[in-house]
Amino acid sequence: MGGEIQPGSGSRQRIDKWLFFTRLVKSRSLAQSHIQSGHVSINGARCLQPSQTVKIGDRVELTLERRDVIVVVRLPGDRRGPYEEARLLYEDLSPSPDEAKRLTPYEQAIRATGSGRPTKKERRAIDKLMSDED
Repeated sequence: MGGEIQPGSGSRQRIDKWLFFTRLVKSRSLAQSHIQSGHVSINGARCLQPSQTVKIGDRVELTLERRDVIVVVRLPGDRRGPYEEARLLYEDLSPSPDEAKRLTPYEQAIRATGSGRPTKKERRAIDKLMSDED
């Protein structure tokens, strides 16, 4: 009965519960470890306590293994529902991964000097150097 009162009592919610309800993390314990590791920021300030609360309009930045997520809190959650329901709890402001790492075909074809396999000329110089040492 105590769980039913909390969502209706106000627009604030613990950050670990909110991250879990939005399906941005798989479990509350995983959300707590992300928070304690310093991977979560609320309104630009690093959040280190899972008990810290978020309210409607707060900007939450979450650093995950493969991407950075920036969201704005729309609603507090009351359960971990399906994705369609969880999606209503936040507004996603994250840059798309295509924008961040898009390279032109020319940039993809160019290799930094000295990286990769040696050229034929460099290989001959290496072979000459190695044969002189014997």
